[in-house]
Parts: sequence; C-alpha cells; structure tokens
Amino acid sequence: MFLILLPKLGSSVSAQPQSSDSAQLVETGCPAKPLKRDESLKEVTVVSYNIRWRTGAELNQIASWLTSRKAGIIALQEVDRARQRTGKTNNARLLAEKLGMCYAWAAPPPAKEDKSKEEETGVELLSAYPLTDVKRIVLPNEGPGGRWRVALGATVSLGKTSVRVYSVHSETRIKIAQKLEQYRAVLNDLAGFPKSTPVIIMGDFNSWEPATVEAVRKLFTQEGFTTPFADGDSTFKRKVILFDVTLKLDWIWVRGLTAGDHGIDRSVTVSDHFPLWTAVSGERVSQ
Repeated sequence: MFLILLPKLGSSVSAQPQSSDSAQLVETGCPAKPLKRDESLKEVTVVSYNIRWRTGAELNQIASWLTSRKAGIIALQEVDRARQRTGKTNNARLLAEKLGMCYAWAAPPPAKEDKSKEEETGVELLSAYPLTDVKRIVLPNEGPGGRWRVALGATVSLGKTSVRVYSVHSETRIKIAQKLEQYRAVLNDLAGFPKSTPVIIMGDFNSWEPATVEAVRKLFTQEGFTTPFADGDSTFKRKVILFDVTLKLDWIWVRGLTAGDHGIDRSVTVSDHFPLWTAVSGERVSQ
C-alpha cells in the first residue's frame, strides 16, 4: 500500500506569477511501510541524477541501480508525471513504489509558447525517511519559448537531526548572470531555516560553460558549501557526428555535513547524464 498525500504539504515560492493550479504541480507520498535506514546520520548515501524522462524498462534499470547504491536520499531531474512521450505514466510515484521510499515531485508552470497544454517535466526527491516542509521553487528567468525551470526543497529527519535537501534543474540557454539568479533562488529559500541546519543541494545546474562552472564554485563556496567533485569531472555525454560532447552539468553541494566516498557512474547510460553519488556524514565541516 502506498499513501499519496495531497498537495497541501507543498507550496511555491518565486518572484514569478503563479498559475491558479500551481498546487497541482506538487505531489508527495510515502509507503505504508517505509524503507528502513540508519537514522544516526553516521553515513547516508545521496544521489543526484538527471534521468532524461526515462520510463518503462529504462526506468527499471534506474531503479535497480539506485537500489544497488543503497541510497538514503535521491534527487532526480526530468521526471515525467503526465506526458504523452512517457505514456502518461506517473514515473515519480512509480519510482517511489519500486524503491519503497517517500517522495516529493514538482514541476514548473507551462511554457508560454507551448500549445500542447502538456504538463512540464519535473524534479523529484526520494527519501528513506519522511519528508516535511516540501516547497516548490519556480526559478526566475524564463528560457526559450517562455519555459520555466523548477527546484524542490524538503526537510529530511534523521533521528534528532533535520537536513534540508534540494533537487535543482536550472535553465540551459540563458546568460550566466541569470543562471546565478536561479541558484540564488534556492539559497534564498534556505535562508528561511536556521544557519546551523545541515544542507544538501543537488541537481542539474546546466553549467556547460567553463565560466559558469567557476561561478557555481565561487557562489557555493562563499556560502560555506563544499563538494567532493572537481570542476573537470564531466557528468554529461552526448554523441554527435564526429565526436562526443562531455560537460560538467551536475553537482552535489553540502554544508554542515562531510562528504566522503563519492563517484560518477559512467557505466549507467540510460540518460545523457551520469548519476553522481557521495556518502555524507553528520560530522560538521569546519567553517
């Protein structure tokens, strides 16, 4: 049995106007018997992965890989819920069911020039622990065709410790300064929580330009975050006619936590992104 919670647990925050049905673009749920994980925060494996709206057998491959990693907290991007290309399958809920995890999912409002009226693809958080304070964040600065991007925040309770977690999917084709405003929208939401709150920010930052990679590191380092991944660690690969395009698009940033063992699994090729993972512990990072 899987309990689907009504969108009243989710809310939106953005400088942009919200549609009247924005509450319907948030969904949360939790299995009747959630997956059991160690709640001591000695070590929790976290994963970030842009799955490029995979469904069916490919979604099963993703679920199998996530299970093999024994991830406790997962941030996904490009997760479809009600789109023609993925058979109108609620992949957000389906993944949660396969993994036995609590989940939250959110999508941006429709693009201005989209005549199909289809729901946009979204971002998801999956957790072996309950999720509270779920918040949908429509990122500022629209992209091509008037499309929006979204981030999703939630609080994960690990015993007596509350960790704020985000899944982010920023825009590709906007100026670097505008991308930084999108990242800051997530940090602005975080500002509503105590400074001592441990934080994990994960996702597809679309930092394909070297200057954006540098700007991402500068911004998050200044805010007290660390990452175990180097700027040159490619997380995206797409084949073109004469060569492969490899880019650094995806990140995992932590504050108030220590990131230990980590990796990018480039053997997982169901998406044009690769999954990132790291083991985080409750030992506080020296400021």
